[in-house]
Amino acid sequence: MSEAVAQEMNFDGIVGPTHNYAGLSYGNLASLAHKHQVSSPRGAALQGLAKAKALADRGLRQGVLPPLMRPDFSLAREMGYTGSDEAIVRRLGADDPVLLAVCYSVSSMWTANAGTVSPSIDTADGKLHFTTANLMSQLHRSIEAKGTSRVMRQIFGDEKYFAVHDALHGAASLCDEGAANHTRFCKSYGGVGIESFVYGRSFLEAGGVGPKRYPARQSLESVKAITRRHGLRDDRVVLMQQNPEVIDEGVFHNDVISVGNLNVLLYHERAFLGGDEKVTELKARYEAVVGGVFYAIKIADEVMSVGDAVESYLFNSQLVDLGDGKMGLVCPARCKGNEGAMGAIDFILGGDNPVDEVMFFDLHESMNNGGGPACLRLRVVMNEAELGAMHQGVVLTDSLYERLVVWVKEYYREELRVEDLRDVGLMGEVREGLMGLSDILELPNLYLD
Repeated sequence: MSEAVAQEMNFDGIVGPTHNYAGLSYGNLASLAHKHQVSSPRGAALQGLAKAKALADRGLRQGVLPPLMRPDFSLAREMGYTGSDEAIVRRLGADDPVLLAVCYSVSSMWTANAGTVSPSIDTADGKLHFTTANLMSQLHRSIEAKGTSRVMRQIFGDEKYFAVHDALHGAASLCDEGAANHTRFCKSYGGVGIESFVYGRSFLEAGGVGPKRYPARQSLESVKAITRRHGLRDDRVVLMQQNPEVIDEGVFHNDVISVGNLNVLLYHERAFLGGDEKVTELKARYEAVVGGVFYAIKIADEVMSVGDAVESYLFNSQLVDLGDGKMGLVCPARCKGNEGAMGAIDFILGGDNPVDEVMFFDLHESMNNGGGPACLRLRVVMNEAELGAMHQGVVLTDSLYERLVVWVKEYYREELRVEDLRDVGLMGEVREGLMGLSDILELPNLYLD
């Protein structure tokens, strides 16, 4: 891969038309705090698209990933519900509204959990590898894997360049939540890189430690399996364990407590088990394999507590390359109202590092369910040939953005309550809208069995 032509493309998830606050995500404090509040599917989708468009306007490559078809009653049928989809809606609405919410969940909007991506420069066979996340630690997310693999194979279908792997077996010891726990560090996107994987605990090795209150959503066993699948060299991989204490404080994914890009790691001092030991190893590995300066920006607990990190989602910001050695921090607007977050931002901007700009975006609809800017995007590094081989209908252009905004305004409700999921009419609205989206994205088989 030529370093001069490789680029990072951010694929932002289009928020689905049944975006709601069912509070299904145990361990995600924002999701639980907003349970059964009124959501705005239209507002959520427009906020996400506006963020993606603004970054595209800054010269960053942007794509979009479609929502999965909802409702998905395959799980309900496995659990013994029978009859037509309309009959299942009525029965679940009366007997099991939580399962109904599971079937309607649009959590695939957080594409950082879609899977893990290794660019072709890193892999043994020279292909870009993608492993779909099994997301088995949460019931509503565990039903996503099949649909996600289908989407990825339609976008990255050329097997000359891409290898899309199905999710790992859905067992606790192989729980995998995708790129939210994975970061690639490099001097330039087309050059050699170090892939860092963060896990919550080992399920098979004796003597390991893990959280006590909330589940560890990424296992050591899963990240080892992914490195083998992707054909990654041992000397270009660093495995880091998340601090179990911060998981129990609401840090359910690593991207709630750290973020990295190119040669910069921004992290809270309590992010990793063992403190700075693994950060030191990562820095040394980077300097030995990649070469050049590695910036490890540590935010002290006295500047910003873990509680402030969870409330503000500062670390769920995107670190983006602005060119000329400069980076921007794409932050949730909620950071403005958090003293700890603003103190951390001042510290970052005042330090000796490439981050010299902060951009704030209002994503409160996603934030209320526990997903900030970095949750909404999947990073994919591609060279010119790969960029040309992927499906072009999902590349965010001015024209596509305008068509998507019109589509959202036509098919999305302004407000949605959890009890509205019992409305049989909603199912028809959503399915009609999503079929229209498949035409817009030029993916005619996207939602067809």
